[in-house]
Amino acid sequence: MKPTGIVTDSHSGISQKEAEKLGIYVLPMPFYIDDQIYYEDIDLSREEFFKKLDSGADISTSQPAPADVTGLWDKALEEYQQILYMPISSGLSGSWATAMAMAQDEPYEGRVFVVDHGRVSTPLHRMILDCLELMEEGYSAPQIKEILEESRDKMVIYIGVDTLEHLKKGGRITPAAALLGSVLHIKPVLKLEVGILDPFKKCRGLAKAKKTMLEAMEHDIETRFKDEKDRGELYLLAASSSSREDTDQWVAEIQEAFPGMEILCDDLSLGVSCHVGYGGLGIGCSCRPKRKEFL
Repeated sequence: MKPTGIVTDSHSGISQKEAEKLGIYVLPMPFYIDDQIYYEDIDLSREEFFKKLDSGADISTSQPAPADVTGLWDKALEEYQQILYMPISSGLSGSWATAMAMAQDEPYEGRVFVVDHGRVSTPLHRMILDCLELMEEGYSAPQIKEILEESRDKMVIYIGVDTLEHLKKGGRITPAAALLGSVLHIKPVLKLEVGILDPFKKCRGLAKAKKTMLEAMEHDIETRFKDEKDRGELYLLAASSSSREDTDQWVAEIQEAFPGMEILCDDLSLGVSCHVGYGGLGIGCSCRPKRKEFL
């Protein structure tokens, strides 16, 4: 039996196919669409999701059923002595708290370690890659949990939203603000930091939103994350709920703004896309977790 395994959920942006390549487990997130339940990347594709979203279907996210979570834990524990469970950030969902409670009971106590990482989508994907590196370096599951949680604030992501309609539905803006924003072609930029998705700036048009995000990212890299950049320990991230053509164009613009830096780009998870809608673009960064010695 291998020492440490990883279980995450589809809020990480990691598909079932990629999870198999990485050797990890991904729990598909449930969605209710017009009162019918679907599971991300199982019986609900991105194309189907956005088609239903744009048609005005009633879509809501949901926590996974406890039995689905423990069922996947049981499967992973047949292969690994201990597992790290990395669900969506505790600041965005109650899934983490539910998992923490279940991990305190037999047969999971001391075998399942729930990580409070503060991330979702591409930043969570990047942290899972960090986790795999730490495993290769010989750190144990509880040691990795501690290292990752201590580095949870070493990230930021900005998301430009093409439409205000879904933010209105989610209660983040008023119907009047949504109507006024649509008339004025307002493209809000959101900021995700340590698990909280908040408004950052309102922009007139997509070009201005892109420029705002690139400038904000440049400022963060040259100030808050300068030491990590100088040590070569900074990872550039991108995310999209837009078309492949628009996504490729956005990545090219990021590469032009930050030459020489590799970019990890993912489709925005459907849990985030549910609030962002079609046409969202994001840029962010994450730092390599700081290693530490354990007695």
